[in-house]
Amino acid sequence: MFKQALLSIWVAFAIPNSIASIRYSSSLKAINYVEISEDFLKAVKAGHSTLAYIDTLKKANENELADELNSDAKRIAFWLNIYNGFTQVILQKDPDQYQTRNSFFSIKKINIAGKQLSLDNIEHGILRQSKIKWSEGFVGDLFSSAFEKRFRVDTLDFRIHFALNCGAKSCPAIDFYEPARIDKQLNNAIKNYLNAECKFYPTKNIVYVPALMSWFRHDFGGKKNMLVILKKYDVIPRYSNPAIHFEKYDWTLFLNNFIEIGV
Repeated sequence: MFKQALLSIWVAFAIPNSIASIRYSSSLKAINYVEISEDFLKAVKAGHSTLAYIDTLKKANENELADELNSDAKRIAFWLNIYNGFTQVILQKDPDQYQTRNSFFSIKKINIAGKQLSLDNIEHGILRQSKIKWSEGFVGDLFSSAFEKRFRVDTLDFRIHFALNCGAKSCPAIDFYEPARIDKQLNNAIKNYLNAECKFYPTKNIVYVPALMSWFRHDFGGKKNMLVILKKYDVIPRYSNPAIHFEKYDWTLFLNNFIEIGV
């Protein structure tokens, strides 16, 4: 007990202030990387230095990280926080990168456990279970890396599309995702986003839905299942069967779009 107390004091004072808040497990021997991802994102929102978090994530032991991310709930929470946090950090530092978005998403500038990753690697490789970016979700990537295969989700959850924020005005708001609350958080994220973005015209029997549902239509199960989703989240009446039209996406740069959706 005395040794643990001394170690706690050392963590708080011997380490520079910028990294004193990094969370350790109850044994004080291992870093909790899911909580680090959340704290990293909170530091981004608060405008605090993120260098210590970025360095910790870079130096993470790959085996320890894989052992911790042993469920889809943990994987989704961790990688959503990483994607959203690094998007903000990179664009806050150099917003001009957004003028060439293909490069912005594809260049590997995120280091996790010693592996260089792009935003595309995280979104389409890890969170979308190795899907080709421009295939609408119909085609899997046969050449995914060993790292991607090790850390990708077991089951693609279409709700991640309403939690990923790429820096555009049409992107969903950013929440701080936790494994224990992830299901409720994702349900709130999709409900809030769809109710804000969808437009239903009963007299014309048309519903306009976000463009991202077109880009990844197979993730949503096609148009027929999109209607099921819209009814589930009270966007359209359960008795309706409108034609689906897709809205245009507003790519205007819009940073710091944070909101705590879940409770």
